[in-house]
Amino acid sequence: MADEKMTLALPAALAAELRRLAAALGIESPEAAARLAIEDWTARNREAADVTDADGKYFVNQALDELIARQRK
Repeated sequence: MADEKMTLALPAALAAELRRLAAALGIESPEAAARLAIEDWTARNREAADVTDADGKYFVNQALDELIARQRK
């Protein structure tokens, strides 16, 4: 899959903090720091998003129902 380019407008204070943190952590640019932050946020929130997905929620509930039914036998 090809990379997709996105443009973000950040509040000045957030952009300044991103530049400061990138420099302090030795990250080559604020853009690279933003990408790392987005990757981290996405990874941490993927499970929560999957749980709220109606199809995924039904699958989990169905699997739990089947497990409970087997344990009761």
